[in-house]
Amino acid sequence: MSWDYRAPALLPGGHLQTIWAAKCAAYWPHSDGVAPTWERQRWTTPDNDFIDVDHLGKTMAAIHKPLLVLFHGLEGGRSSHYVQAIAKQCELMGWRMLLAHFRGCSGEMNAAPRAYHSGDYEEIDWILRRACAIAPQSPTVALGISLGGNALMCWASKAENTASNIVSAVASVCSPLDLVSSGLHIGKGFNKLVYTRMFLGTMKPKAVAKWAQFPGLFNLEAALEARTLYEFDDHFTAPIHGFNSVMDYWTKASAKPQMHTIRIPALALNALNDPFIPTDSLPKRQDVSNSVVLWQPNTGGHVGFVGVEPWWALPGHVSTMPSAVIGWMSAQLSR
Repeated sequence: MSWDYRAPALLPGGHLQTIWAAKCAAYWPHSDGVAPTWERQRWTTPDNDFIDVDHLGKTMAAIHKPLLVLFHGLEGGRSSHYVQAIAKQCELMGWRMLLAHFRGCSGEMNAAPRAYHSGDYEEIDWILRRACAIAPQSPTVALGISLGGNALMCWASKAENTASNIVSAVASVCSPLDLVSSGLHIGKGFNKLVYTRMFLGTMKPKAVAKWAQFPGLFNLEAALEARTLYEFDDHFTAPIHGFNSVMDYWTKASAKPQMHTIRIPALALNALNDPFIPTDSLPKRQDVSNSVVLWQPNTGGHVGFVGVEPWWALPGHVSTMPSAVIGWMSAQLSR
């Protein structure tokens, strides 16, 4: 099974596809504009911190239906366009869904010195185990977008044969599976001017808030002077999570070198024109185990898989990716 996605002719290039999907497209064809309803819970973590998880309200009563656990991307959350579109697809299929916010991403700063990072597989493990315990009679699958997908693939690689005791399948979408390559790439040219500035616009205030909680934890002045994710991760993300440097962090947290150990059905979807991720950094067949399926369509940008019906009907919608990915997951459950 593969996915031959083709972007609309009126949206040429990865940048336009990325930005249009996030800013202009609807969540669903002929959308009624009604956002999904959520029920929030706060979970206490093993280190006495907390994360906030959102349950998709319309489907939580369907305890025998599959449960999809979603991990968002860098600085993402409930309002992200892909979260809304995935929720709509789960509603359509009657699936249950749980959105796990990484620490500090739910609208309230977490209490511990740590935050979250791209290789946070231990956090993924704890979240998945707790999610499965909610309704053990339901099959569970996990989906990670961008950063969340890299962390999820790291978890599947570390868990190896034990992963199947927790989830039936995993998928990553537009994930920087080689963090060194992607991290350096996003700090150049248009990427630096637009995307890096956008990310740092929310990350730096969180660094200030973390410093207020724990003065002296890291070099705040250097973090605030950062102009690239390389610099910010070197002065904030790496030190507060115990890494020696940004390169130590990015190298150890990259999923690609570990994906040959994955033993459960896994899908890695990456568009070849993703402006965040260099094409030559993407995994090839020889880099992954036989359990991993690689979807690498020529177009789609970064989580920008816009669909239009008919071809000229922009602004379009972003339901194509959730439909394809969750369809693949459903096929794994049917085996």
